[in-house]
This record gives sequence, C-alpha cells and structure tokens, in this order.
Amino acid sequence: MESEVVSVVKGGAERNPTSTANGHTSKTANYKRWGRTNPFVRFGLPLISLTIFGAVGLAHLQQGRKDMEEVREDREWEAIERTKALSREGPLGNFVRPKSRKINLEDELKALQQKIDINNFEYKKIS
Repeated sequence: MESEVVSVVKGGAERNPTSTANGHTSKTANYKRWGRTNPFVRFGLPLISLTIFGAVGLAHLQQGRKDMEEVREDREWEAIERTKALSREGPLGNFVRPKSRKINLEDELKALQQKIDINNFEYKKIS
C-alpha cells in the first residue's frame, strides 16, 4: 500500500505535490529532493565536474597552441637551414668545432696578470 502526501490548494482541491497534471510523479521533484537532503549533490558535484571539465578543456586548448608553436619552430628551423646551406661556411657553419689548442694554465695566468694589475688600485666608495 502506497501512502501519498496530499496538500490542500486554494479552493479545497487536493493534490499531490510531486505529481503532474496527468497524475504521474515528476522526476525533477526527486532530483530537487536530493539537492535539499544531500549538500554534496547540490554543491560538491557541480564544483568537481566544473573543475574536471575545465582542466580537460584547457588542456585541449593548450595542446592546439603547442601544435601551432611546433609548426612555427619547424618553419624557422627550415629557413635557418636553407640560409646556412647557402652561406660560405656550409650547412654546418659554426657547429663544427675548430681544432682546439692545448690550454696551459700557466700561460693563461700570465695573460691574465698582464691584463690586470693587482698592485695599483684605488679605493672607491660603493653607494
């Protein structure tokens, strides 16, 4: 046996608050009841879904931007390769290291000491 909630409307007519005009119960009334009784359904679920869908949407937009940036870099690299291939140094240009000379620390120290004289200096106020 089902028990129905009955309310009295103006004029004395009785009606079921969850029923529609043709006597069927409304499904939206059940969902409204969920929102009132369970705050997670009302506040938490929309917040979480908005966060997740927003992150997915932003990732999709950023991926498009990254793809366009990659195409632009490829075009620039191809242009650089074309100009270097036509240059005097050839396609490798400065990327090929010249034969490095042996580095002697004593010679480097002597060259540095000739550039800088540590015995003649002036005091200067730093302000």
